[in-house]
Amino acid sequence: MESDERQPESSAEYVLYLYISGATPNSTRAVRNIKEICDLYLKGRHELVIVDIYQQPELAQGEQLIGIPTLIKKRPGLVRRLVGDLSNRPRVLAALGLSDALPSSPTHG
Repeated sequence: MESDERQPESSAEYVLYLYISGATPNSTRAVRNIKEICDLYLKGRHELVIVDIYQQPELAQGEQLIGIPTLIKKRPGLVRRLVGDLSNRPRVLAALGLSDALPSSPTHG
């Protein structure tokens, strides 16, 4: 029986695919940023797959990538896509469903 190549095989709670293009500055920043986010917020409960589209173009086919780098959250919940170097941490955490992990803004009054 063959498994669907597009379905994550991991039992990790979060399954993330980061598509990059070699060692460009944006790709390098994206890798650094998502690794830091995973270490801080998803330690021990994620699988991160980094795909260099130059070295593994077959893995990028069918993903309908509109820009590089692109992060695709395949699990949990709905599939989410983020394009860019992932430096906007609140936006990345929101896309990952981790908005509660952000420190709340101070209240005045």
